[in-house]
Amino acid sequence: MVAEGASIALFDRNPVLMEKTVQELSASGGSVRAYSVDIAQEAQVRQAIDQVVADFGKLNVVVNSAGIVGPTSTNITAYSTADFEHVCAVNLLGSFLITKYAVSVMASQNYGRILLMASIAGKEGNPGMVGYSVSKAGVIGLVKAIAKEYATTGVSINGLAPAVIKTAMNDNTSPEQLAYMTAKIPMGRLGQVDEVAAMVCFIVSAENSFSTGFIYDISGGRATY
Repeated sequence: MVAEGASIALFDRNPVLMEKTVQELSASGGSVRAYSVDIAQEAQVRQAIDQVVADFGKLNVVVNSAGIVGPTSTNITAYSTADFEHVCAVNLLGSFLITKYAVSVMASQNYGRILLMASIAGKEGNPGMVGYSVSKAGVIGLVKAIAKEYATTGVSINGLAPAVIKTAMNDNTSPEQLAYMTAKIPMGRLGQVDEVAAMVCFIVSAENSFSTGFIYDISGGRATY
């Protein structure tokens, strides 16, 4: 998105990695600002969205790709309630809060694009990953419900459901779990970040004007609906 001329506001709760990203994007000529935000905390999300609007003057696009995997290769009987709540707080509650405060700004502009990162796990369910699967299924429901609420406002809300993408998020995924998920991809490989980024840019573009409430597929052939 920076390469296509967007001015970027980054939300993250890891200031060190966020500053590294700011430097990388700024070096490529992008206009980038960083905001320390835990998206599972409502007050922080509300204040950060307000600050972005104050700093940039508008908010046209939101891509919520913040997420955590949580325990893997873990049967529900061994899956702690605390872990389940934590995964859902970041992945689902975080998506709810980002959408809640972004969509109100966009509706007042009569224009906006919101993209929430779902997962093939939300469609099919990955065994051993109940928290992640449930949270991403919730994101899919969120996309479909809120898109209908705002369908006539000029604001679109869509989702993207990747299979396994080669990112740092999977560094802590057990090899057995990763092998299981990769084996289900007909293309026989992990997706790449630049492949996802290219699709994201289209989904949130002005040209994508008659699509809302849809869950796009980027799964190497795994998705069947």
